[in-house]
Amino acid sequence: MCMDDIMRKWPETIAVLIRHGMLCVGCPIAIYHTVTEACEEHGVDEDAFVGELLAAIPV
Repeated sequence: MCMDDIMRKWPETIAVLIRHGMLCVGCPIAIYHTVTEACEEHGVDEDAFVGELLAAIPV
């Protein structure tokens, strides 16, 4: 799933991205970047990041 889809489906995740310095909101690449690619691009630990994303998504 691309970053744009994640932010649109679960806007609560945007705060997680911002905390990690990932300025994916409004970025034209967000429609292409997967979580893995975004983490690599921004030097963010993917496992920790995914855990935070999942915690932010309402059940």
